Amino acid sequence: MSSAVSPLAPTDVPEMPAITGVKLGAAAAGIRQQGRADVLLAIMDNGTTVAGVFTQSKCPSAPVEWCRAKLSRGKARGLVVNSGNANAFTGKTGRHATALTASIAAKALGCSAAEVFLASTGVIGEPLDATKFDGVLGTLAEQAAPGGWIDAAKAIMTTDTFPKVATATVKLGKANVTINGMAKGAGMIAPDMATMLAFVFTDAPIAAGALQSLLKSGVGDTFNAVTIDGDTSTSDTLLAFATGAAAVRGAPKISRASDPRLKAFTKAFRGVLADLAEQVARDGEGARKLVEIIVEGAVSKASARKIAKSVANSPLVKTAIAGEDANWGRVVMAVGKAGEPANRDKLSISFNGIRVATRGARDPSYDEAEVSRAMQNPKIQISIALGMGKGRDRVLTCDLTKEYVAINGDYRS
Repeated sequence: MSSAVSPLAPTDVPEMPAITGVKLGAAAAGIRQQGRADVLLAIMDNGTTVAGVFTQSKCPSAPVEWCRAKLSRGKARGLVVNSGNANAFTGKTGRHATALTASIAAKALGCSAAEVFLASTGVIGEPLDATKFDGVLGTLAEQAAPGGWIDAAKAIMTTDTFPKVATATVKLGKANVTINGMAKGAGMIAPDMATMLAFVFTDAPIAAGALQSLLKSGVGDTFNAVTIDGDTSTSDTLLAFATGAAAVRGAPKISRASDPRLKAFTKAFRGVLADLAEQVARDGEGARKLVEIIVEGAVSKASARKIAKSVANSPLVKTAIAGEDANWGRVVMAVGKAGEPANRDKLSISFNGIRVATRGARDPSYDEAEVSRAMQNPKIQISIALGMGKGRDRVLTCDLTKEYVAINGDYRS
């Protein structure tokens, strides 16, 4: 965890209201470092439904495998998250650690181990000593309270420089329902169905199947449209929990994601996901610039996404932005190598609304001084017009600085 907060960190941290049916607690278990909170316990009331999406990595962590195996039950009572150790590439030892962690938590909560969901983040390849949770989880179960969202978000940080939280309140039937979320992630970010770790809670009464549909459709243009370095983590986990407590206040029970009564909730739910995803981009390791890449005129949305990610993941593009250089030649390179339909002589490129290249050449009105001033902004928008069709997409990333190398060069030492 970095001591210097990203200059792109949000200036306003929202007040996180309590959600009926959810209690949180955080403590220091000494997973990797002594004296800092590194374990989170979330306790949900009986009847809470759960949904999840996970990394598509072929080398998933033991907690990812645990959650996938338990998700079909659709029920949750507890969530245990630790930082400092990813419990990934740990073989039978890792699987034993997940089972032991779930067993300890289940005993503390008085529920089945199958109702406990797990997530771990940190160093890959080192065994996780799950005995360190013994006693800690019992104490947290006794002390957990409805508030404490910021402390909970801090407990799951690794190289993050600030805790990431978001909230929304929306009408569902006759009741106001709340959606709270927290996330962690700063490096090894190129999500494929999720982000590194993110957890969303609501008191809306939504069946597990409907919640799963909402989550799966919601990640496409939020977490899956963010990349820091092009590397998909072994641990990517996004879980959503619905306690259903708002039913007693008049919120209707929702069994289908297509239920028209869910329209406002769906928009608010995706808004929370989008907020958290942008915060991940703002906290990219060593980041000094938030970068939005918009591709228009592609043959399809999928094609636009591939081109946008090709630009977003290019070290040459990202270092040019770090140097405040509107080097459109590097953007042209990234578009061309994406393997998607593109025509050099139809291509136009703009930086922060200033067109720098058009029809396969430098824009006739290009002004170096004007563009250089624009590149000094903390947020850079690169707009790419392909002139091939109606496909459009948007991806968020950040610049690539020397600090990224320093953070990752020293990560294990």
